[in-house]
Amino acid sequence: MITIFLQAVGAEGSMMPTMIMMGLMFVGFYFLMIRPQMKKAKQEKNFQSELKVGSRIVTTSGMHGRISQIMEDGVIIETLSGKLKFEKAAISRDFTQQRFPDNSAESK
Repeated sequence: MITIFLQAVGAEGSMMPTMIMMGLMFVGFYFLMIRPQMKKAKQEKNFQSELKVGSRIVTTSGMHGRISQIMEDGVIIETLSGKLKFEKAAISRDFTQQRFPDNSAESK
């Protein structure tokens, strides 16, 4: 019977390693999940704020076009079939001049 009480007293002393392990797990989750997500959100916000008229872009749905007008609540994209209005968040990437050079730049 005394051994049962002695084991119970010894179990209380092992609370510190459990707390350290929980802290390490939180730090691991922060560096593996939360921090990269925040970094990606920051890059996306910077990309959306740096959009300019005339940029060739692709939307998240895969539509290609050129930005013809930027407004507060979205952008107007000119495609081969006409002009469409999209939210800034719907733009996934920007095509550079290196990939699609303008014909006017080559003639100069």
